[in-house]
Amino acid sequence: MAKRIEAAAVQAVSGTLYPPPFDVPCLSRERRKLGDVAGLTQFGVNLLRLPPGAWSSQRHWQTKSDEFVYVLSGEVVLVTDAGEEVLRPGDAAGFKAGDPDGHCLQNRSASDALVIEIGTRLADDAACYADIDMKTEPGVGYLHRDGTAYPKAARRGSAV
Repeated sequence: MAKRIEAAAVQAVSGTLYPPPFDVPCLSRERRKLGDVAGLTQFGVNLLRLPPGAWSSQRHWQTKSDEFVYVLSGEVVLVTDAGEEVLRPGDAAGFKAGDPDGHCLQNRSASDALVIEIGTRLADDAACYADIDMKTEPGVGYLHRDGTAYPKAARRGSAV
């Protein structure tokens, strides 16, 4: 059985499940779940395409999962509590589980950016969103910080 994965042939998942209005900057992002195709269960690997203006996510941090990004092409702005840093091809950044310094990538350039995302897969992981009234809890979905649930919604995205 061949192990080679042709990334371009992996179905892209576009958009987000974020509730409005937090979904807007992420509607055109596109992920190809390479780790799923490989049958990986302990960590995920995605090929993320960010068209101009798109964000990888809202600024967040994971309670139990480590995350790592590596820029293949284009340019993104990494936004954290420390400010903003430009990441270019060959640059990487890592985010330790439980570190409350929220992060996201934003494509402010005029061309697409391609990024490899790697992260732990834990069923009991949660996410906290640094700049907005949102968090997740395992098996529950998106919640306000007070624990009130956002209405569940289908994935939304926009063609670029």
